[in-house]
Amino acid sequence: MKKYKIFTVLFATFLLFSCNDKLDLLTDGRISMDQVFNDYNRTRGYLNSCYGFCPAPYMDRASFSDEAQDADDVTPGSRYINWYGGSITTLSYPTYSADGSPWGSLYTGIRKCNVFLESIKTATVYATDAEKGQWTAQALTLRALYYLQLIKRYGGVPIFDKPLAINHDFSKDKRASFAEVVKFILADCDLALTYPATQDGFSWNIYDNQFGYMSRAVAYAIKSQAVTYAASPLWTDGTYTWAMATAINAEALSQCITNGGYKLFDVVPASNIAQNPYALYFITSSNDQRAVDKETIYQCGGQMAIWQYAGMPTNPSMSRTGPCPTQDLVDSYEMANGEAPITGYSDASKLVPVVNSASGYDPSNPYAGRDPRFYASVYYNGAVRFLDQPLITAGMKFTATNSFTAISTLCPSWGNAIGNLTLSLYKFNGTYTSSVSGTPIATNTFVNFADGASLALIFDAQPGGDYVWELSHGTETVGVWKWNETNGTSQSYLNGSGVSGNYRSSIAYLPGVYTLLATGSSQTPVGISDGKIVETYVGGAEEISDISRINTRTGYYQRKFNNYKSTLSNSADGAVRLFRLAELYLNFAESANQSAGPDVAISSSSLTLSARDAVNAVRARAGMPAFPAGMAKDAFETKYRNERRIELAFEEHRFFDVRRWKILDQTDKFVTGMRITKTGANLTYNRFKFADRNCSSSKWLMYPIDQAEVDKVAGITQNPGWLD
Repeated sequence: MKKYKIFTVLFATFLLFSCNDKLDLLTDGRISMDQVFNDYNRTRGYLNSCYGFCPAPYMDRASFSDEAQDADDVTPGSRYINWYGGSITTLSYPTYSADGSPWGSLYTGIRKCNVFLESIKTATVYATDAEKGQWTAQALTLRALYYLQLIKRYGGVPIFDKPLAINHDFSKDKRASFAEVVKFILADCDLALTYPATQDGFSWNIYDNQFGYMSRAVAYAIKSQAVTYAASPLWTDGTYTWAMATAINAEALSQCITNGGYKLFDVVPASNIAQNPYALYFITSSNDQRAVDKETIYQCGGQMAIWQYAGMPTNPSMSRTGPCPTQDLVDSYEMANGEAPITGYSDASKLVPVVNSASGYDPSNPYAGRDPRFYASVYYNGAVRFLDQPLITAGMKFTATNSFTAISTLCPSWGNAIGNLTLSLYKFNGTYTSSVSGTPIATNTFVNFADGASLALIFDAQPGGDYVWELSHGTETVGVWKWNETNGTSQSYLNGSGVSGNYRSSIAYLPGVYTLLATGSSQTPVGISDGKIVETYVGGAEEISDISRINTRTGYYQRKFNNYKSTLSNSADGAVRLFRLAELYLNFAESANQSAGPDVAISSSSLTLSARDAVNAVRARAGMPAFPAGMAKDAFETKYRNERRIELAFEEHRFFDVRRWKILDQTDKFVTGMRITKTGANLTYNRFKFADRNCSSSKWLMYPIDQAEVDKVAGITQNPGWLD
């Protein structure tokens, strides 16, 4: 946003309830408000000063929810130790919460908006009516935004729509209800939207030097979120029904799509840039006048440095690991077929998952075949870190033939029931003989072999140069293969006996039966990168730790918003959007399901869709299958809430969603992680539970109001549970 400096004017910005004698008064060396509003640049400058009071969303809030356990939970006196332990009072809350206590700052912004809105009515500034209307619409929308941020945190708050007099009696002020504030918010937005949608009016578009301005889409997004919250279990009082929320959400979504030209970001990236459109979106700048990013509605926070403040210990110059994604979050990512991998837990500590047999989830290979958004959001053990390195795809195909030497004859020490076999990829310099030493780049373990049939290794892409494959059982080697780029064959050593084979053909056969697959079937190829593979297992390069703030606490690192190319000299990470189109789709889906059910089509302007249609639009962009037709309302709600959790992960929504749904005591009582140990080439996955968090009672549904304001204003009562 273009900044207008007022060189001769100093505006006092005292907290709303902290001053009653200085509200933009004349003082030595200053000019009057009349003088401000009779000058074009001063007027624009004062409007500019109304911006900047909205708390910027940031990744750290994830650590205050079940999305993450923060690695600073071992740092003495850290806000996470105090938050998880519940040892926070109204006085210490600003120090230890996600964003302090923005009460005073938000009311400062409201006061400045009120001064502008009142002054522009009688301003003598030389400006067109359209310009004055544009400025008024911006100030109205800003005021609505600030009130929305207040009620999300504190519940109902006092409403002020005009500048306060010097002798204002604060003792007579009182809190409006949540619904009353929402009514005020909607009225401000509706009034702003009455101004024309032209370049010199209240436009849809972002023009030169207007990044960060209020726009029509922001007004609609504020309305959508405000009414969705107002109809939710925590805040509903009957004023706003789900049907009313659906009508407002439908209008907001329709207007943004039809008239605003907004659309879900669907740019398919090159494979060396990002994994999928969802991943690319969060490392794409929204400051492009919507030339590329047509999904972002409003971004009020700046670029983050994930690589540094939520990084891995192997990142040069990193400072801390920050929010570590929990196993609870990882479990919520569906399989690529749309099935939930885990339907629940058979124990109270959530350490024994109930596996959905229809999903294809394999506990011994838990990260394979998941929702594409998982790979864009979480660094896990085995994740490909550098996407600009060659990708080698290896597959395993199993055939039924008995024409080869039995395992028991080939390797007598193994016996007839040999158990697991491991295929490993090495980058190796030296002589290729009957075994390979060193640390493999990647491994894949195939379980439950027994004597009696044959195993064929199929390579869909061959690693050349110094890359070799090794098939092993425990510490014993079955065979080693190196691809010959010159003549298109493999150089093979099978216990000292060389065997050759052609590209895409079986290059070696070993007896054995893979009991988990039918004879003749194929396993999905495994992607292996020539680049760095993340190692979170105990002893790995990015190993889990109980004591280090630069290592993962949970077994996972945050990937969302991280551009793998980011460094100290080239930070290319992304930013959290305060509002984006996907949220409007999801808000509509939530209210439409509650008011009409999953499959009832609802029309607004030129847009007609059902709750299921709205969710499916978001899932289609992610590459996920649609919700099925005919779901019951409750079943849709469960699946929808999980979808919202995944789509909006690390964007601050989860913190507020579990509160407005009144499920905080279910989600935030404790979280879990995954500790992986490695023996040879074998990985063992062990879930573990963190200590209970003492921040899941109803007390934590709202922020405490600054105690000084409660003490000062008779009509403001402290939020429940914070009377200390």
